[in-house]
Amino acid sequence: MNSRWSTLKKQTVKNKETQTIRMMSYFINATVDIIEKEGIDKVTIRKIGDLAGYNSATIYNYFEDLSHLIFFASMNFVKKYTDALPKYLEKARTPMERYLLIWECFCKYSFESPQIYYAVFSSNLGTNPINMTNYYEFSPMDLVELPEELRPMLLESNQSKRTLIAFNQYIKDGDMQEADAARIAECHYLIWQGMLTLFINNRSTYS
Repeated sequence: MNSRWSTLKKQTVKNKETQTIRMMSYFINATVDIIEKEGIDKVTIRKIGDLAGYNSATIYNYFEDLSHLIFFASMNFVKKYTDALPKYLEKARTPMERYLLIWECFCKYSFESPQIYYAVFSSNLGTNPINMTNYYEFSPMDLVELPEELRPMLLESNQSKRTLIAFNQYIKDGDMQEADAARIAECHYLIWQGMLTLFINNRSTYS
């Protein structure tokens, strides 16, 4: 009897998790659709609810707030970068070239879609911020094609820390002290953040 109850309990939990993922997908897909057709700045809870076919209040049963939902939807677009990164790194002959190519790839895709990358790496996610691990738990297949060596970096939400992780091999080889790498990583992150803000606010004439 206990064994049957345990099995039934596990199945109930699994069904509930499946239902949760299904509901989240409805709202995420609706948000992606709005971003593609109208732009990220036009996303509203009401529009998402209407497009998904649910009362907008239902969204809050699955997401902390609108910024969390936009984060998950925006990660659909960030996948272009993560898919392209392994190909970029094939050209690297040294740890420093690898580091620079990581930035080159990231800059290419982030400056093509600055508002998307701002939503993922810079926007205020409230008092209970989500992170990359939360997203990849929801969408684990996005990690399947990625080399194992890249996963620690891609699972880190803080862009400054991601940059430092990209320096790891350089540090391991003894070519740079970790403290120096941390300062450089922070500097590079701040440059990227400043330029991204200029792009978002149309204050830059750069292509």
